[in-house]
Amino acid sequence: MAAGLVVSCGFAPVDQPWLMWPGLVLLVLALRGATPALGAWLGWAFGTSFLLVLLNWVLLFEVPAAYVGLAAFEGLFYAGFGAVFALFVRRRAWPLLGALAWMATEMLRSLLPFGGFPWGRLAFAAVDTPLASLARWLGVSALSGAVFLTAALVVWAFTRRSEEDRRVRRLLAGAACLAAVFGVAAVLPVGIAGEGRSMQVAVVQGDVPGTGAQWYGEQREVLENHVRVTSQYAARVRAGELPQPDLVLWPENASDIDPITDADAGAMIDGATRDVGAPILIGAILDGPNDETAYNASVVWDPVTGPGDQYVKQHLVPWGEYVPMRGFSEWLVPLLAEEVPRDMLSGDESGAVRVGEGVVGTMTCFDVVFDGLVRDAVLDGAEMLVVQTNNATFTGTPQPEQQWQISRLRAIESGRYVAVPSTNGISGVIGPDGSVQATAPVQQPAYLSEEVQAATSVTTGTRFGVWIERASLLVVGVVLAVGMWRRKVRRR
Repeated sequence: MAAGLVVSCGFAPVDQPWLMWPGLVLLVLALRGATPALGAWLGWAFGTSFLLVLLNWVLLFEVPAAYVGLAAFEGLFYAGFGAVFALFVRRRAWPLLGALAWMATEMLRSLLPFGGFPWGRLAFAAVDTPLASLARWLGVSALSGAVFLTAALVVWAFTRRSEEDRRVRRLLAGAACLAAVFGVAAVLPVGIAGEGRSMQVAVVQGDVPGTGAQWYGEQREVLENHVRVTSQYAARVRAGELPQPDLVLWPENASDIDPITDADAGAMIDGATRDVGAPILIGAILDGPNDETAYNASVVWDPVTGPGDQYVKQHLVPWGEYVPMRGFSEWLVPLLAEEVPRDMLSGDESGAVRVGEGVVGTMTCFDVVFDGLVRDAVLDGAEMLVVQTNNATFTGTPQPEQQWQISRLRAIESGRYVAVPSTNGISGVIGPDGSVQATAPVQQPAYLSEEVQAATSVTTGTRFGVWIERASLLVVGVVLAVGMWRRKVRRR
């Protein structure tokens, strides 16, 4: 439990990534010598305590049982890790096998259940460490594995041996391995993946009253806020104080009214695009095929041709954007009927949308934690990435900062600029090396005007990271299967 608490301090709001290493060392020490059954209990205790701290923002929904249940359920993945690691630690190459098992655990968390919930991957907190460059070259999963591997090597190096000379050799070998991992990562280059044309991008943060998602009048007000801030920005462009934008970005839920079917909302957005003289990528709630459904979408709105390319959010938040097992869930938590009256429907196409002369890869809020969506958008030609988000509900919690960490890592991984338009913060522009180029003040209307460069090539981390992650699961499965076969042979 102490290990989980220490590892959680590597993430926002404590944001001390170096604490991940002593926390993981504690975990490895706890698991060494454990039986698989005990390892499972220890892994569950670690994972649950880690997630209870990391996900404390879930308490905002005032359902403590759901908060504790989420952490305890996700802790089961770490229980599986603990059981597997208890077997692997008996092998010679246990630090490497442990790292592969950790990568496999994070992969399973990103798949199950209901599409996965990989919040809290070690890589997300490693964005400001010397290992961060590994995301660009090997992928996000490999970065998580490297964090665990280096912690495990510390324990391996200090493993006691009966002979003094063997102990010294072990210490020297461990130090050499650690120096190699950190040294190679420190010199690996990061930055733009192939320099393309320059683009002038505007990020609009219209701000919201309350949470920005309560009732129709408030929704209309959120749209009006973004139109008004865009108009203020456009006035400065016409006055020559700011350069003409190639693209304007609005956040998720900037229009909670379907602007395609609602004439007034559509007219407001038409006026904003003509005013600024550039296409706007709008986060909008679109009507579904019936009154009980809707789409959380990104729509390119051109000043001449109107609505164009769309992206529909793929990874929806269960019990937030749709309600699984609605009848049972509403019986258990009656408030769901009021808070989530319509079920969002997920999309199945990549976030690469054409805007003017270029292609932008957009993700909607929760989408950003899934490697596959970034990969699909980049492979489909995205020259920069956009994370449209509505974090207004989580104002005053660590959730926006944790999501900002993830967005920064996506910039390093993809070698692309990442723009984050949020309804009330954190809005900003991130360089392809993960550096923060600009941020807007939170909880107030604001806009940013930034020059970015289009990326023209695909990083190896983006292209092959998913295959490295799958290979880790395969290797773990093979090693476990071979071990079971050998034990069966020995019994015979």
